[in-house]
Amino acid sequence: MDYKKSGVDIEAGYKSVELMKEAVKSTMREEVLGGIGGFSGAFSLAKIKEMEEPVLLSGTDGCGTKVKLAFIMDKHDTIGIDAVAMCVNDVVCAGGEPLFFLDYIACGKNYPEKIATIVGGVAEGCRQSECALIGGETAEHPGLMPQDEYDLAGFAVGVVDKKDLITGENIKPGDTLIGIASSGVHSNGFSLVRSVFTMTEESLNTYYDSLGKTLGEALLAPTKIYVKTMKEIKKAGVKVKGCSHITGGGFYENVPRMLPDGVKAVIKKDSYEVPPIFKMLAEDGNIEEHMMYNTFNMGIGLVLAVDPADVDTVMAAVKAAGETPYVIGSIEAGEKGVTLC
Repeated sequence: MDYKKSGVDIEAGYKSVELMKEAVKSTMREEVLGGIGGFSGAFSLAKIKEMEEPVLLSGTDGCGTKVKLAFIMDKHDTIGIDAVAMCVNDVVCAGGEPLFFLDYIACGKNYPEKIATIVGGVAEGCRQSECALIGGETAEHPGLMPQDEYDLAGFAVGVVDKKDLITGENIKPGDTLIGIASSGVHSNGFSLVRSVFTMTEESLNTYYDSLGKTLGEALLAPTKIYVKTMKEIKKAGVKVKGCSHITGGGFYENVPRMLPDGVKAVIKKDSYEVPPIFKMLAEDGNIEEHMMYNTFNMGIGLVLAVDPADVDTVMAAVKAAGETPYVIGSIEAGEKGVTLC
């Protein structure tokens, strides 16, 4: 008996590392010390010393059951973008710049080419967010997970000068809410999605005119990464008052997280066009409207609270970053919460 016969192939692990080296290398920043393969990732803090009062930020998350779609479609090149996005978008909500990322892949069996493809997606997410992929782990779990399945998670570390922290404490009545478009369902609510739609290769590869693509393409679209957008807003000289990443819990859970006591967010549902994938979900699943807004992002991935005088500048900066902004509401006095009308 040996380790390979028990279900863990060390040689496959070595091959995975070799196959992913170029993708990982493409994410390097000048602060990264050493290369892939060490026991830890090293990152110089020399630049951080230039800040008045540097504050480290961190975020950790996974892709949830969205990975099930990747299994069915045998498409593994974008799920890594989702893992990065879910973490770095949380970091930028506090005004931070993501510095580095580490991933964790648990699999039933290590298929080196598949693992390298997944990590290639992680590297793409890191390139989009301008952070370095400085380490990770691929763990084979024979007998615990089916051979063809895996789970993916990770965490990001970022930094912000304390004076630039986005805390929400200065949000006041009269402030404007700007929503930035999502790419679709992102990485939340997929347990409900999988209950609504038939999860087979045939159904996911079915083309719908209303979507302009197949169902699988619409659902597997990678989560938007908003790092460059937030950098563009900062570069434009605007201090964002509050920022909310619309993830699990939709609008009702996430928007209040950026609000101080004594104010509420009022969002107008007709201020933007809800993407067709959400309309299809609601109709096919007979899901009532409150549940939709309490589960999904409904086409808005990030909500910003800004001073009315900064609206035009923020809208221009978001567009310059290649994203689509909408004025979706305002802040009013009242009990902390969100009203959709």
